[in-house]
Amino acid sequence: MVEEKETQSAPPRYRYKLIKIMTLTVLFLALFFALGAFGLEASSSSSFCSSCHEMKPEYYTWKASSHSEVDCVSCHVQPGAKNIAKDKAEGITKIFKKETNAYTAPIQMPKEIPNSACEQCHDMSKRQVTASGDLIIPHDKHLVKDIKCIQCHSGVAHGKISERNVTFKSDYDKWDTSLGKSMMSDRKFTSSKMETCIECHEAREVSTECKTCHSSEMYPTSHKQASFKTGEHGEAAKKDIEKCNSCHQYMSDEVIKDMQNVSPTQQFLTTGTISNKSISAEEYAKENTFCQDCHLTRPASHIKGFVNLHGPLAETNKQKCLTCHDGQKTGFNKISNVTCSSCHPASHADKNYKEGHPIPLSAAQKPVDMCYTCHYKPKCTACHKQ
Repeated sequence: MVEEKETQSAPPRYRYKLIKIMTLTVLFLALFFALGAFGLEASSSSSFCSSCHEMKPEYYTWKASSHSEVDCVSCHVQPGAKNIAKDKAEGITKIFKKETNAYTAPIQMPKEIPNSACEQCHDMSKRQVTASGDLIIPHDKHLVKDIKCIQCHSGVAHGKISERNVTFKSDYDKWDTSLGKSMMSDRKFTSSKMETCIECHEAREVSTECKTCHSSEMYPTSHKQASFKTGEHGEAAKKDIEKCNSCHQYMSDEVIKDMQNVSPTQQFLTTGTISNKSISAEEYAKENTFCQDCHLTRPASHIKGFVNLHGPLAETNKQKCLTCHDGQKTGFNKISNVTCSSCHPASHADKNYKEGHPIPLSAAQKPVDMCYTCHYKPKCTACHKQ
């Protein structure tokens, strides 16, 4: 036994070396993939996107959106190892452009978000009605016609800030959580627009009747009372013209340009903040062609000789008169060309014009033929009688 044991040869030294190399290789690969997985996860988080100064507008609007719990990569990077690898490779190019200040501002999407990104969370085959409960939106029918989700929902995550010209380099320092919420609070940039539906339906020769898209008759209960049309609607408009506009803007043949005196984009660029300021109900009625259909009709109270009777009524409620009339002639009023200044020149207003008259006049002076050597008789006699 002793002799046999002595005759056994020692294991070759290269075997130990091979085992050592294999062990180190396995440890290295494990460490490499662990770090790679950690780096991949870190670079795929929304917080990583926000680390870039240029992405502050996109980050803060996303944070204030209905999709704030969905990571950026869920929409902007398609599933699959190939797409992820491609995105990381493109990320190196983006970092180079950032460091060399060679990127283009405002930042815009190179391509639209595909339907497949939305379908990771939304089942289009079952999505029939929107959150409002009144709209009928058969998404499956839209998909059959190859209508992309982004055509209706393009502002859902970022409020179309690139189109609003508020993502230039000079604006980055203005962005914070508060501004993000303000920019996303304007529903006309975050929600689907009826104009989009109407234009698409008209182009595809689909019915544009209310019942096509709305389950209700779209006629508020308050509007059914006869008194609402004859007077109450005016008082309701004064309280909340924005609410009126939410429906009646689509009934106007022309855009209501003065709903906001200064656009949100212009407010942001000049002051860094946004505040909504609407026009008065009276001005709105002059712009909306739907209102004009009734307002162009001469009121029953305007009987023959009303010009001599309107004074006391105007003193009682001058604002009511200004729903159709203007104080001065501007040329923009499409309801009535008759203005206060048509008969009441500025020289007559709130002062005794007779004191400055070149010819002395008595306090009880009435128009005589001599007056019309200087004054226009048809205009004066509309109020003044000899």
